[in-house]
Order: sequence, then structure tokens, then C-alpha cells
Amino acid sequence: MSRIIVLILNSYIFFYCSNSSAQPQEVKDQTFGQRLVFGGNLGLQFGSYTFIDISPNVGYRVTDQLIAGIGMTYIYYSVDDIYYKYSTNIFGGRVFSKYYLIENLFAHVEYEILNMEVPDDFNYNKFSRKNIPSLFIGGGYRQMIGNRSAFEVELLDNVIEERYSPYQNPIIRAGFAFGF
Repeated sequence: MSRIIVLILNSYIFFYCSNSSAQPQEVKDQTFGQRLVFGGNLGLQFGSYTFIDISPNVGYRVTDQLIAGIGMTYIYYSVDDIYYKYSTNIFGGRVFSKYYLIENLFAHVEYEILNMEVPDDFNYNKFSRKNIPSLFIGGGYRQMIGNRSAFEVELLDNVIEERYSPYQNPIIRAGFAFGF
């Protein structure tokens, strides 16, 4: 059987609370509420490998270039082929930061811990829940679509690559951002 490469397309949507003017405001002039960033991921893959990811997050614009935040993750993951059947509900949380190096190019770092059922090392018919860490490092590109919206693409690498991680490198996220 040939190696299966999984690419996950995510909608990575950010909503920024800001004032009603069309001109962007520097962070130092914004209130706490105007610096908050809301959004998250939605990932879907269907077939013999099914992957459904719903991951809301909230961030805070620390400076004009830096966003830091937290998020929650829910993933439904299943494998259903002629050799193996497995499904699990995965829950977790994460912290992330995004730093704009130049106007449209950014670096992204994210640490996530997922809790999921994994096979017992001695009895593969028995499962137990385990915390699975991931450390994503990478970057992305933002293409402005208008004054207050953009299309973003991220390319991330899970540098921990834990044995039972539901992710396969590279992790690709693509989507839209609103409210700059």
C-alpha cells in the first residue's frame, strides 16, 4: 500500500473588534475590546480517513505586528478501511502567537495539547485516553482583498510528531481574515 499524504484545508477566520472608521487604527490607540481577535479553524476531510476539526480561538493584538491568544479544539477522527477500524473524539486547548515580519508575511508558533483515545501498547484491542502534545512552527502569507479583509495561507510543521498525533506534516491552513 502506498503512503497516504493528508492535506487539511482549514478556514482560519479572524474577526477584529475595532472602531467604525475605515482607516486602521494603531494598536496603541485602541481599547482592550478593539484589540481582541475572535475566530478559529474549521477542517474537514472525508473518506477512509475522516477528520472534522472545530477550533475556536480568541487572541489579543499586543502590538501592530504581534497577536497572542488561546483556543479550544474538538476533533472527530476515524479510520475505516479493510484492515483497521478506529474512531475517537479528541478534545484540547492551545496557545498561539502570530508575528508579522513584514506587511503580508508572518511567523506562527502554536503549542497544543489534545486528549484522545489511543491503543494500549500491549493490547491493541484496549484503548485509554492520553494527552498528546504538538508544537507547530511555521509561517504564512496574507493577501489583502480589501481595506479590512484578507486571504491567508499558513504552512506549519509539527516538530514534536508524537506517535499518536492526528496530524501529518505539513499542516496547511488557508482561509480569510476580516477586520484589519
